[in-house]
Amino acid sequence: MRKILVWISCIFVCFAAKAQGYVYTDATTLSVFGKACESTYEPFSRLPASLEEISRPGVWKLGRNSAGIYVRFRSDAGVYDFRWYSLFVTPSVNMTACTVRGLALYVYDKGEWVYVNTARPPKDGHEASYKIGCSKLKGSMHEYMVYLSLYDGVGKLEIGVPEGYSIEAPKLNSPRKEKAVVMYGTSILQGASSSHPGMCGTALLSRMLDRQVINLGFSGNALLDMEIAQLMAAYPDPGVFVLDNTQNGTPELFLEKEADFFRILRTAHPDIPVVFVDHPNYPGIRYDEGRDKMIRDKNAAFHKVFDDLVAAGEKNIYMVSSMEMLGKDNVGTVEGVHFTDIGFVSYANTLAPVLEKLLLN
Repeated sequence: MRKILVWISCIFVCFAAKAQGYVYTDATTLSVFGKACESTYEPFSRLPASLEEISRPGVWKLGRNSAGIYVRFRSDAGVYDFRWYSLFVTPSVNMTACTVRGLALYVYDKGEWVYVNTARPPKDGHEASYKIGCSKLKGSMHEYMVYLSLYDGVGKLEIGVPEGYSIEAPKLNSPRKEKAVVMYGTSILQGASSSHPGMCGTALLSRMLDRQVINLGFSGNALLDMEIAQLMAAYPDPGVFVLDNTQNGTPELFLEKEADFFRILRTAHPDIPVVFVDHPNYPGIRYDEGRDKMIRDKNAAFHKVFDDLVAAGEKNIYMVSSMEMLGKDNVGTVEGVHFTDIGFVSYANTLAPVLEKLLLN
């Protein structure tokens, strides 16, 4: 693995030799947020190296995706050249390449985070370079945030500014890093199928709440692996835990393992709120009896676990219903399951009031 990383570094040295008029900064020297722990396998991956021999292969590979991770910086430049290396060049049939392997740039303007543009990856190949212009902001220091790829791993990222301009670590604490929202879930939580990395549910919630949100979504693999509960429990300063894992697994799995997963969090953090999010009503239930029954059975088991925890005396736990999250117009998903931007806005609007209230307590 070290040989691969050295090779990646050499690639970027070659890039630098060819670049004219730009000065490049390794993004790891700025400020990296959205990680459940600092000691991750790679700088922009989500799981520590200690889990490589413990986690199932699917969880481990997805943990090397950069979902939910973002880099914060401030600069007075009017254009930014993003150069990055994608670990896998992951194909997808239900997401744009911008979602899978791209980057999304935001600027803090007049008290809010505003989307600027997306750094688009090439059709194929691991190496990417894309310039985003902000010429109207040139010469004035502004705070920026760049969200990393959701369904691929960013092996290295450099941010270039024209010679004579500066780039440095941020001064503004936004989204606030304290009392993070730590979320566990499925492909929907990971970000499928938002239009770009800044439009997934965790990114939207982070901006709405002005709070760091940790994305531990594992596409098709949110099967209540206890090492992930341990990782969440080890987070040093959580504000709220969210369990949104009903789309994966079976009613039998929830009844067998959900309470144990929860208790790992509760033992480590007796006073931190834990929010359970049940299964949304997919558009297909209107016409598909099998899918309708599947969702009802999953939610029945999920609610039984929650109700049993309440009956056992557990406090500070909350259930959020997703039953009306996608509305009745069937426009919130890309293929009846994974959320479009419309679906993610509804998702964030459903969860944000609950989480905001709990974070203020």
